[in-house]
Amino acid sequence: MPQHDDRPTSERHVPVLLDRCVNLLAGGIEAAHDAGRSPVVVDATLGMGGHSEAILARFPDVTLVGVDRDEQALALAGARLAPFGARARLVHAVYDEIPEVLDSVGLPGADGILMDLGVSSLQLDERERGFAYSYDAPLDMRMDTSRGHTAADVVNTYSVEDLTRIIRAWGEEKFAGRIARNIVAVRAGKPIETTGELVEAIRAVVPAAAARSGGHPAKRTFQALRIEVNEELDVLERAVPAAVDSLRLGGRIVVMSYHSLEDKIVKAALQARSRSSAPPGFPVELEEHKPELKILTKGTEVPTAEEIAENPRAASARLRAAQRIRERS
Repeated sequence: MPQHDDRPTSERHVPVLLDRCVNLLAGGIEAAHDAGRSPVVVDATLGMGGHSEAILARFPDVTLVGVDRDEQALALAGARLAPFGARARLVHAVYDEIPEVLDSVGLPGADGILMDLGVSSLQLDERERGFAYSYDAPLDMRMDTSRGHTAADVVNTYSVEDLTRIIRAWGEEKFAGRIARNIVAVRAGKPIETTGELVEAIRAVVPAAAARSGGHPAKRTFQALRIEVNEELDVLERAVPAAVDSLRLGGRIVVMSYHSLEDKIVKAALQARSRSSAPPGFPVELEEHKPELKILTKGTEVPTAEEIAENPRAASARLRAAQRIRERS
């Protein structure tokens, strides 16, 4: 039987780094006020709506556009944000589509954009979604269950070489080749259809000593499959530049990532827009060569012990933020 959590959404979900994110976004909202316009904030990874609820409550004139590819998340967040009426506009889309989403709801740009990357609390907690290795469930892992291939499709159809590649690259798993070969050996007998079956195939070839020191033996393989199924890094490569393009002058982008692969992409995208684009040796920096962004965080910010105690899932969070300092060209 599917295992559902019937608690109110606000009790099920503690937003990661909530105060820090809202305080960073506040500068973009203030810039909108100074420019005499009504502020618009995009929560590009809406999830269960905790960050959005806090933004709407703190800033009574903000219009919030909530984006998520997960229809179950949209339904739960919609109920949570219903008291804010038309100020909350929720859209079923992937977060690399921010310019198109804003256009679809008739808004010219954003003064704040929040991205909370990776798997959501909802997806981890709803057992039948197949994201977690800690209990048995169908091997799905799609964030948008209305389309796309599942983790079972990947596990049962990819070659040894392709499985090795994604487990090594996306999971940073040193036993990737050993795991891939055993997956192919196991599926030759019968398809691997559940998370439990996959965990057993992994556990059988990961040395016990490695599991003791490196956490659950399936953790990195599950991460790799989730990234592959949802094309997460490809989406992120497109999403950060698209989000920056949507920011109005003074607007801010705040991004939380949860592993080094995500953080590397975010860092590169923000830094690329925070440097002059003038050719080397160019005698004068023209206006169109000046940086578009100012980086607001010193390197990558990490959660405090208090923030981790409040929400253990914040432990691996890495925060970066930037502000648009030049008009879009």
